[in-house]
Amino acid sequence: MNYEIMFIVRPDMEEANLKEVVSSFENTLTSNNAKILNSKNMGQRELAYEIKKYKRGFYYVYQIEAPVEAINEFDRLALISEDLIRHMIIRLED
Repeated sequence: MNYEIMFIVRPDMEEANLKEVVSSFENTLTSNNAKILNSKNMGQRELAYEIKKYKRGFYYVYQIEAPVEAINEFDRLALISEDLIRHMIIRLED
């Protein structure tokens, strides 16, 4: 199955920590047999509305081919993480 994942990372992180957070979520996907087809760092942007007291965030968008287990694990960790302020997973049409 093909999916698009978008997530927003807190804006108050240092660059080294930001890279560490992003790579840990990438590793979560790849270690669960997901294949990253395309990734895009959209940089820091203003949010449409305040989320968890933040008005800005670092946006990342991934297109992946993955089994459901990889998506479920990503979703579970994203919900637990305090570094992500929002995430969204969309299943793409084949």
